[in-house]
Amino acid sequence: MATAALATTSKEPMPKTLPNGTNVVLRPMDAGDATTMLAFARSLPEADVLFLRSDITDPEGIAYWVANIENGTTTSIVALVDEAIVGYASVHRNPARWTRGVGEIRVNVGPAYRSLGLGRLLVAAIFDLARSLGVRKLSAQMTIEQQSAQAAFRRLGFQVEAVLADWVEDRDGHRRDLLIMTYDLDGLTDMVDEPLSL
Repeated sequence: MATAALATTSKEPMPKTLPNGTNVVLRPMDAGDATTMLAFARSLPEADVLFLRSDITDPEGIAYWVANIENGTTTSIVALVDEAIVGYASVHRNPARWTRGVGEIRVNVGPAYRSLGLGRLLVAAIFDLARSLGVRKLSAQMTIEQQSAQAAFRRLGFQVEAVLADWVEDRDGHRRDLLIMTYDLDGLTDMVDEPLSL
């Protein structure tokens, strides 16, 4: 599979064309993407970056992400248009032996590229990548208020696994419930009935 090749050691860019004719390139993220990723992260609505694993609108947050890529706990794919990052997908794995088959998925698409099929391309690529890494179960985390993200993951077949009350806190100190959705990768297809709006 082409996306499985992307998931391993290949750095070959994968050109794609969105349904509206926009040319996009998918490739693995590396340390050289730090500056353009920072610019992309700062272009996102605050709600999209508020509860991520690290603050990717800060250079230190990007450095932490790159360090995780280099130590193998995170693998990320970036989508580029004219050398600018317009979206990404990541799978983060805990190196502990008892959870190494579980990965946490993150997908973010810039507002100008939503509802164009880019989220679908990134999700398909990250699923193939996760499989190639031996991940058998994926989780996605979001707040209760993130309804569009929940709908997108439901269309992929993710199910609600747990709701953790008052688990996360926003920048103003307001507590939010955290929703955890999961999917077993065995038998998963990258084809969905509805286009994703990620």
